[in-house]
Amino acid sequence: MRTAAFLYPWDVVGDPEAAQRLAGLGIRQVTLASAYHSTRALTPRHPRHRIVTARHSAVLYPPDPAHWAGRELRPRVQDWMPGPDPFGEAARALAGAGLEVHSWVVLAHNSRLGADHPSSVVRNAYGDPYPWAPCIARPEVHDHLVALAAEAAARPGARGTELESCGWYGMAHLHAHDKIGGVPLSGAAQYLMSLCFCPVCRRGYAELGLEAEELRTAVVRALEPLWAGAADPVGADGRAGEWPAVEALLGADRAAVARTWRDGAADGLRRAAVAAVRAAATGEFRVLLHADPAAHRCGPNPGVDPAGVFGYADGVVVPCGGGAAARADALTPFAAAPGAAGAAVAANLTVVSGMGGSPGTLAADAAHAASLGATELRLYHAGLASEADLAAVRTALAGPARARR
Repeated sequence: MRTAAFLYPWDVVGDPEAAQRLAGLGIRQVTLASAYHSTRALTPRHPRHRIVTARHSAVLYPPDPAHWAGRELRPRVQDWMPGPDPFGEAARALAGAGLEVHSWVVLAHNSRLGADHPSSVVRNAYGDPYPWAPCIARPEVHDHLVALAAEAAARPGARGTELESCGWYGMAHLHAHDKIGGVPLSGAAQYLMSLCFCPVCRRGYAELGLEAEELRTAVVRALEPLWAGAADPVGADGRAGEWPAVEALLGADRAAVARTWRDGAADGLRRAAVAAVRAAATGEFRVLLHADPAAHRCGPNPGVDPAGVFGYADGVVVPCGGGAAARADALTPFAAAPGAAGAAVAANLTVVSGMGGSPGTLAADAAHAASLGATELRLYHAGLASEADLAAVRTALAGPARARR
């Protein structure tokens, strides 16, 4: 199995031993961030720092002014790392250690874009903006994300890319001092809180035969008992139970219109982004999507219809936390989908024990993922992991039951 680890440029830049250390894990590829959201990250082994604070969403390379000329929305450039091109500097070091570099591009998750352009974001049924979630149905957002995908993916030294958040983002978001957990929300309720009612989406619902105010009222009516403390009446979680729960809350006809509008916007973005990356790249260049097989889901791994995705993308990266049952739930629909033969179905396994990962069971988890149809592994995250976690990874990848490169 091809095995890759996620990494930030700041894990490498300024650490002359980082590239060789990573190569010693037994991985073949590094998926290196080139456009990323705001974060605060630990760097346990770096000789110069322990905490990196990326204050806002940014590109980690020098953007081409000509590429962005005349565009309403433009990416911000990072200023928390030395040098104009930390992605390029890290990519060269990693390639020098024999590792294949692929870019890691975060698209529709951008709080700085929302702060700079408040009209560009998702607005829920109560009118609240989600500054971290650009509304992908808006033409200016669609065009920005496609342009960003093309530039951030096809960086010099990259031999492929993985596009994260290439679809709808919603309510769920790790925010500074988050205080939204007081009322537990099922997956269905999270979906209702993620529906967008910006002017563009309101027109979209109406064009499909449903007045936006009717849909908005239905959402508010369905959610109101939860704010009062009532138990979620249809609180089924898991991919199989969420959509029937949404239909029960909204009514099947309203739910179908909302999904048709949102699926169309997401599918259009994905296809356009992949096509733009292919046009910008040279030579063999793989384009993978971070994806969930439940098409209605939002977030960094947005819902993708398994039946069609391999017709335009080279593969998917699928989150595989939560144990064996959840892993099967996530991988099987993609592995069994039309066109899966020859495509990449990468199981994303967390190997940072402090973030809930299980590096000690990596060999068994990889074998189980392979039995479900996974063809590749992704390890999250080589830069964040402790030395003990990395030692467990090295043992798993070098052992007799290893997930082979």
